[in-house]
This record gives sequence, C-alpha cells and structure tokens, in this order.
Amino acid sequence: LERVARRYHEDPAALDRVRDRLERAAATAPDAETLTALSRAWFIWGDVRAATAEEKLMAYDRGRQAGRRAVELAPRSAAAHFWYATNTGRWGQTKGVLRSLFLLPELQREIDEVIALDPRFTPVYALAGNVFYEVPGLFGGDLDKAEAMFRKGLELDPRSTVMRVGLARVLIKAGRPDEARRELQAVLAERNPSNPADWTVKDAPEARRLLERLGGRFSEP
Repeated sequence: LERVARRYHEDPAALDRVRDRLERAAATAPDAETLTALSRAWFIWGDVRAATAEEKLMAYDRGRQAGRRAVELAPRSAAAHFWYATNTGRWGQTKGVLRSLFLLPELQREIDEVIALDPRFTPVYALAGNVFYEVPGLFGGDLDKAEAMFRKGLELDPRSTVMRVGLARVLIKAGRPDEARRELQAVLAERNPSNPADWTVKDAPEARRLLERLGGRFSEP
C-alpha cells in the first residue's frame, strides 16, 4: 500500500488491486493494522478512482467504517484515528460542509487525539488546516489557525506539496496573493515531493489552476 500510495500515477488500477486485497485480508484477519491500511486505501481510491459523487461518498464511508474498527482495536494508534478522521472529513466535504456540520465535534476530537498521540504525525496538520479553512467562522473556522496548521506541517515536512497548496488557499482567502503565488511556485518547482503521485495527480494541477486564477504563471527557478 505504501508503494502504491506514492506511485499510483504510474498505474492507477493498482489502487483497485491493493484495496481488494486489503478487503479480503480484513475479512479473514481484521486486525488494527490491516483495517487502518484499508481505511487509507479507500480514501485514496475515493480521491483518485471514484468517478461520481456517489462513488466518492461510498468510498469515504467504507473508509470511515474501517477506520472506526481500527480505532476500536487500537485506540492509541495515531494512524487509525487519522484515517478515520480523514475519511470522515472528506465524506463531509463531498456531502457539503453546511450539511455535515454535525460531524465537526467528532472530527475535531479525532484531530486532537492524533496530535496528542503523536505531534509529529505530519498529515494531521493538513487535515486540521483544511477543517479550519473550510468551516464557516460561525462554526469554528479560522484562517489564522488554518495557516498555523499548514505551516506546522511544512516545518515537519518541507516537501509536502499538499500542505503547501493548502497554505496557498488560505493566503488567497486572507487577501495575501503575493505570498500565495510564492507557495504555488514552490509546489510547481518541487523536484522531490514527499508523495510523487499526489504531486502529479492533485497538487501540481491545483497549483497551476490557482496560479492562473491569481493571474500568474509558473516561472522556472
């Protein structure tokens, strides 16, 4: 799964195969590690392979179910809590933020639990940043907190392009376009991203889209 998660852009169908193998493994030996991996596989599959909103909702819901079972078996596993929370957050985002506000207290508890268990579990800061960015201010959204989360993630992993794209979105919304452009340029200039597949399929295209929206173009370093 780790290899496929980083190289799925070379063979997207490999996501189908690894997900199906993990489903079979979870059916016969449902230990926390297998269920956590299955939760992660469903999340990636929902992001990359699902073709419709219905397929995405199904994938993230299956990921939530696997993640919840993993948490029950290993309540002190930061990864189990993270993938449960990530699928929950993406399910809510796909459903519509305002229609999913009832999930927010649970999502925040899971984020806090991951940070308490392992403050160096870098991906949780992207999740936290996106929650603070997406949620309306009336319900706890906060651009300053979103920026702080993304910057903490980049402190831990400077080559995380998903973190840098998230930070750029925050800066755009905060009315700081010049800073956002610098972050987007850095995404496109990255030659050794933490996750080459995510950079290829999601982060670089999104950086180009946002840069065009700001009226800028990528300049080779």
